[in-house]
Amino acid sequence: MNKILLTLSFSFIFIFMSAQNTVGLLSYNPSVSYDGYNLLYPHNQPHVYLLDNCGEIVHVWEGEPDTRPGNTAYLLEDGRLIKSSRPASVANDPIWAGGGGATIEIRDWDNTLLWSFTQNDTQKRLHHDFTVIEKNGTLSIAMIAWELKTEMEAWNVGRDTTTTVDNKMWPDYILEINPANDEVIWEWHAWDHLIQDIDPTRPNYGVISDNPQRIDINYDFGNGVADWMHSNALDYDPVNDMLVLCVPTFHEIWVIDHTTSTAQAAGNVGGNGGRGGDLLYRWGNPAAYKAGDETDQKLFYPHDAHWINDHLQSVDPHFGKLAVFNNRVGEDYSTFNIINSGFDMYDWDFPFNGQTYDPVSFDVTEQHPIDSTLMWSTGLSSFQVLPNGNYLIEVGRFGYAFEMTSDTKEIVWEYKTPINGGAFATQGDSLSVNNNLTFRIHRYPTDFPAFIGKDLTPSGWLELEPDTEYCDLLIPTNNILDKEKINIYPNPASKMVTIEWEAGKYIDMDVYDMLGRKIISSMRLTGGRKYLDTSEWVDGMYFVVINNRATLKLNVMNEK
Repeated sequence: MNKILLTLSFSFIFIFMSAQNTVGLLSYNPSVSYDGYNLLYPHNQPHVYLLDNCGEIVHVWEGEPDTRPGNTAYLLEDGRLIKSSRPASVANDPIWAGGGGATIEIRDWDNTLLWSFTQNDTQKRLHHDFTVIEKNGTLSIAMIAWELKTEMEAWNVGRDTTTTVDNKMWPDYILEINPANDEVIWEWHAWDHLIQDIDPTRPNYGVISDNPQRIDINYDFGNGVADWMHSNALDYDPVNDMLVLCVPTFHEIWVIDHTTSTAQAAGNVGGNGGRGGDLLYRWGNPAAYKAGDETDQKLFYPHDAHWINDHLQSVDPHFGKLAVFNNRVGEDYSTFNIINSGFDMYDWDFPFNGQTYDPVSFDVTEQHPIDSTLMWSTGLSSFQVLPNGNYLIEVGRFGYAFEMTSDTKEIVWEYKTPINGGAFATQGDSLSVNNNLTFRIHRYPTDFPAFIGKDLTPSGWLELEPDTEYCDLLIPTNNILDKEKINIYPNPASKMVTIEWEAGKYIDMDVYDMLGRKIISSMRLTGGRKYLDTSEWVDGMYFVVINNRATLKLNVMNEK
């Protein structure tokens, strides 16, 4: 009789455990998932968490109890954390809308405050996102902010003020600061790059479709509210020194030339693109500059627009392209997408066909591979291309994250933020929309320089009453099958199965059927060999779990 070493499989435990867990780690296939640490900054609480793929906490940066995310956090290679926050109470704030921030901090690994900047008053307020810029040996932070414009100021630049319901506007601008000396080193204001076609006697008058580099002051998806643009993402391209701004109320992404000076950024001349601060590129909704209609629209209230160059090699097929989470594509589903802008670094320009910018469609369009409604969020959310090609998604309004392979569309990791309206959820709780809002998730590889020499020992879970055995069943350690020389035969089995392992050692064994029921519970085997009577077992697939680590498939086919 030939002995057969059974194939290592995670499929059963993956499915069985995911059916039981409601928060925290829902499912995990470590043989396909990308190994790393997940940075999570959930809403309705003040702390930034670093979790391993088992959902265990390996590090925490504690925030002040009276603060909340405002909304993002990033980890630098030297171990410093840069995060944004806001006061928990915003009742009396003169400028406030969803996504509002206030303060950006730099903290070291041990959470010591190294630098802080706050902008939150009657005239200006930080919101949503920021990006770290390292240029010519200097680290700076570019931040999205609102700035107040009165109704009269809006009228003076060509706004139809009969459409403003708040009698004011908060257009966005970008503020870049050097934390080393608190110097403002660059600014860009949307207000400097407007166009209107309603009144030739007022400034900025022109044909909007002939000027796609300009922003139509009267394009308004927000029905006249002050938060006109609601920009929710900002990212820096260090290769070409450009910024991308995600503008959901325009259903677009905009690229801005960062090679300009502040003076040039206020005009339309200068920089490598020769346009000053006028838009170098915009994509997603040609109707925003009157060059198309709803049939041409590709983006629908997008989030997390960024260049795909974080921890990827330049040989990667998606390196340098743009990624975005496309929130409101359908009534009950979202997509995530990859866009190849076609930027020509030699001409330093983006392809333009005379009316609109290329491309005509996405490079990649994906939905949730099992149930499209599971990836639906009207706001928030993120999309990351991992170094192994997998996709990591955060469905923000439901606090649901998942990882899927790009080729087979297999879900290989799922996690649900265990926060229930600000309190830690208990395993078994069912969380509804907006109870565990999570703006983004980002996974850093295990060899990320920030982790060198750091203690990343797991120290528990966010959720209460966690499923502490789940990952133990999934992850084989010390190559248990090879090390212990475990053999189970025959397979398929008929009436009797022989289990052999290295003499002088013991193993613990559990056996489950396809429904997750334990057939054999915690049997400790010694002596190097065990005969297992399967004659009364129902024909089908069984799963043998060795030492709570390795899972082996056993097919039972008894003779009738």
